[in-house]
Amino acid sequence: MVTTQMLTVRDTRLFARIVGAADRPPLICLHGGPGLDHTEFADYLDPLSDTVRLVLIDQRAQGRSDRQAPQETWTLEQMAADVSAVAEAMGAEKYAVLGHSYGAFVALQHAVTYPDAAATIACCGVGSSRWLADVSAKLESFEPLDLREQVRRSWVDEVNVHTEADFARLMHEQMPWHFSDPRDPRIAEFNARVDAMNPRYAPDVLRQFSAAGYGGIEVEDELGGVSQPLLVLSGRHDRTCPPEAGELIAARTPNAELHIFEESGHMPFVEQTQEFLAVTRAFLKRTLA
Repeated sequence: MVTTQMLTVRDTRLFARIVGAADRPPLICLHGGPGLDHTEFADYLDPLSDTVRLVLIDQRAQGRSDRQAPQETWTLEQMAADVSAVAEAMGAEKYAVLGHSYGAFVALQHAVTYPDAAATIACCGVGSSRWLADVSAKLESFEPLDLREQVRRSWVDEVNVHTEADFARLMHEQMPWHFSDPRDPRIAEFNARVDAMNPRYAPDVLRQFSAAGYGGIEVEDELGGVSQPLLVLSGRHDRTCPPEAGELIAARTPNAELHIFEESGHMPFVEQTQEFLAVTRAFLKRTLA
């Protein structure tokens, strides 16, 4: 069963695509970006509804959520606070969180600041912005050359994007960077599955975050205080959030597990879908039982 809902969270409302039975514990899913929406996951996570109730939200001022949320609240810290507010709005006594890419930054910030989730899954994230400092240098050796120039152009354009159509073009242009194989035929399939769900992009959010270090995640020194179970997922060939960052997160968190997808880049739920679902489902069954 798939439904949609607008959830009131303090000073704004967040859109949620909800998949699964109401008697299952919620898994609050946080998309990447910033500026993307829940359609980043397309329907790849839907099979997890046999274990949890998927709550795929559009984060603050993004997607189909209210765009009037005050600009000064477009912060990593506020988006982390919104996660607890979503659980409260749903009346969830027990819930888990899954974040991908920038959503993993939010999930990690939430785990450090708010102890109320039963478990957290951080997929392809980092605990400190220092891991992002060499992305431009990595691009200089990215092959093939035509895709290197395509990705470079799209990154430069992030601070200038003003329309949803331009945002969509940038996402398509950057996607080869995020797959282990830049010419993976599944890139076209992924783009088609996302596009079929009618994504709503937020260029203003992307412009703000791309000019300010994508939120400035800095939680590595606080991970020792996280008591909940944490599953860290990394792609062996992730050029943006390297597996070494995931290894450090897992090493510093007392109750953490690490799984590296050996044939994936930044998109393991697409590149190794069945393994992703199996690892995630097993963790959720253990921690939400």
